[in-house]
Amino acid sequence: MSAAQLDLSLIPPLGEPRPQPVPEVAETTLANGLRVVVVPRPGVPLVELRLRVPFAAASAGEAAEHTARAMVLSGAMLLGTADRDQAGIAELLQSHGAELSIASDPDRLLFGTTLLPGGLAPVLGLLSELLTGAAYPEHPVEGERDRTAERIAIARSQPAVIARTALAARRYGDHPYAVPLPPAELVAEVDAPALRRLHAERVLPAGSSLVLVGELDPRAATDAVAAALEPWSASGRAVEAPPAAERRAATLQLVDRPGAVQSNLRLGGPAPQRTDPELAAVRLANMIYGGYFSSRLVENIRERRGYSYSPRSTVDHQAAASSFLVDADVATEVTAPALLEAWYELGRMALAPVTAAELDGARRYVLGSMALTTATHAGLASTLAALVGAGLPADWLAEHQQALSAVTVDDVGAAAQRYLAPGALTAVAVGDAERVSAPLEALGAVEVGVAEVDAHPGAGGGA
Repeated sequence: MSAAQLDLSLIPPLGEPRPQPVPEVAETTLANGLRVVVVPRPGVPLVELRLRVPFAAASAGEAAEHTARAMVLSGAMLLGTADRDQAGIAELLQSHGAELSIASDPDRLLFGTTLLPGGLAPVLGLLSELLTGAAYPEHPVEGERDRTAERIAIARSQPAVIARTALAARRYGDHPYAVPLPPAELVAEVDAPALRRLHAERVLPAGSSLVLVGELDPRAATDAVAAALEPWSASGRAVEAPPAAERRAATLQLVDRPGAVQSNLRLGGPAPQRTDPELAAVRLANMIYGGYFSSRLVENIRERRGYSYSPRSTVDHQAAASSFLVDADVATEVTAPALLEAWYELGRMALAPVTAAELDGARRYVLGSMALTTATHAGLASTLAALVGAGLPADWLAEHQQALSAVTVDDVGAAAQRYLAPGALTAVAVGDAERVSAPLEALGAVEVGVAEVDAHPGAGGGA
């Protein structure tokens, strides 16, 4: 039987989404200012650990240098402590089923691992060593620095990264968020003494948060954290990103990549923060526009016109700002038509009401995704780490589900008029200016610039 012959009436209707369960949470703030959240989840003999340390640049002037050092620091912290070398760190972690990752972004350092419950105390002890006595040995740091500089040089030559960087610079101007990736030359200048100073000044417990999810007794787990991290007593408070003021650019910026066979289109503008009552309506408007495969943007420029394989839109949260973002990578010859259709669908979202069926489909998708994400230990730990870092309680999950369930067609229309209207967004395109600038100018004013691409730094370079 072909798909066209299927009797769709035989498919049972979808049931109502299940209520989002509120996890049992034990929360404590330690004497050093660290916020500890423990969520017991019996059944799976694993523990998920997430430590979030606010680690933003304090000002625009230090953003590039701070980001360069933070990226090297996140890799170099595992090179050794006062008590054990890199191999000793790996051996301890592996003996308890753990593999610690440390990552940085414009807002934070994030430590994450999965471990066996019996390894909680030893792994917390190692975490304490790293937080209070990371050694940053000279020669291993140089190797980590050079590898990081090489990775960044390669990343900054990629068109998608060029587009993301150009959009951030246009939207945020002199805010640290305008520098998502530093120049590789700055990374190549980072040395071990600079990392030790940065660690001492910025890796601080006050303002940081630790989330544990798994087969745990909350009181015993909290006591273990308090005992292990008592030495982490550095004074001061971790640095949060300063308030971000959105800059709306009326003209399209075209970043020239001569000979490019495709163009990278990026649109971005402000979106509500997690505490904003409009967030639920904006999330659903985003889904209907371009947030999943059944969205209008996908149906238009992928399914109907074949302009792009994976167009999408997202709502992204950072500590100091949230964003509505649109991405589409298209063949050079359809750059202007694809941008026109993306704008057309944005205008249709803002001016024409969505249907009840569209809203129902988007709502079910968002609620189902939330349920799937928080069903696992890892997903719940990462979600709670983000919420705790934003100053929100665990029951925000249930409250947000209720808010999503209450959104009406009119609510989506109002949210789209405010946040998804073409006039609310800043636009960037990366492509071959000789071929695409004239068609794009038919849609409006265009500013042409040149992509900043790093030269690959030589091995061993830097101070």
